[in-house]
Amino acid sequence: MTDDKDFKRLVRARMAETGLSYTQARAALSAGTPAGGGGGLPRDARIFVTGHRGLVGSALVRRLEALGHTRILTATRDQLDLRDQAAVNYWFRANRPDYVFLVAGKVGGIMANAARPAEFLYDNMLIHGTVVHASHEHGVSRLLYLGSSCVYPRQARQPITEDQLLAGPLEPTNEAYAIAKIAGIKLCQSYRSQYGDDFVAAMPTNLYGPNDNFDDVGGHLVPMLMRRFHEAKLAGASTVEVWGTGTPRRELLHVDDLASACLLLMAHDDPPDLVNVGTGVDHTVREVAEAVRDVVRPDATLTFDATKPDGTPRKVLDATRIQALGWHPTIDLPTGLRSTYDWYRAADRIRGHERATTAV
Repeated sequence: MTDDKDFKRLVRARMAETGLSYTQARAALSAGTPAGGGGGLPRDARIFVTGHRGLVGSALVRRLEALGHTRILTATRDQLDLRDQAAVNYWFRANRPDYVFLVAGKVGGIMANAARPAEFLYDNMLIHGTVVHASHEHGVSRLLYLGSSCVYPRQARQPITEDQLLAGPLEPTNEAYAIAKIAGIKLCQSYRSQYGDDFVAAMPTNLYGPNDNFDDVGGHLVPMLMRRFHEAKLAGASTVEVWGTGTPRRELLHVDDLASACLLLMAHDDPPDLVNVGTGVDHTVREVAEAVRDVVRPDATLTFDATKPDGTPRKVLDATRIQALGWHPTIDLPTGLRSTYDWYRAADRIRGHERATTAV
């Protein structure tokens, strides 16, 4: 079927956002069309995206805007403290969202989780609790809660199916964060079973993409590596250090693919209450580091610091449930890394200009 003008406009917008080809961008947009009916969310629905400045939240806003949604609701931390139940209740009364994407939270890599477990547990439990409860009290049509693959046991069977939740001990390096996420899942399921609320929990695999946290300590695997290779490139350094042994395996998903999955789950007639979102393909940390190196600093040499923690040995999700709904990832790792690095370089130039302007 020939694409109409409106759809072509959406495809071109997606190409500009991600650096994808027309075919890839078209496939990514088509993947967001819900199977089994539903027809997508109403264009004039009030849609609240929490954490809209973060990795996932910003991808959802881009996606919703590209699809022509006109009533996207957001709030900065200064405008709304999601840990404050009274403030959240007031905001819901004033703005009356129809749909809620609960993607806000305190996130970080292995070292950040290990250094500040109390904050990761406390802040995330409060954020999840206030928004879920307010969504119940104010009768939202559907809430989509975003968890994390770290909720599953450290020694889970691979690939990890949804029924392995709470089947064994968690990975110690991010246990506090995982417990908060598990509490959010159970909270959604409890409101669903007790009150009939249409609350859905999605568990994405390891994410990367524009607006990620590229901090050298607090960031996750891909952005942390990307920053290190980028700084080595600027400094003319020939060696880049990678934490751990390089042997653990990680599954990676571009955040724009996750956004398509989230829109499908929000609009689908009858999604599962718990569903994994992943590619089903994993790579060793060494392979990921080499892929980032090939994009950023191809002539660099890798060294591995085995005194740093490796984290979970392997973590790849079984995506059977969401694939049955019609969703499949469309952005391969090399393409995703290239577009992410293009975004990071542009953002780094902006930051450098701002620093220079401030100094003057």
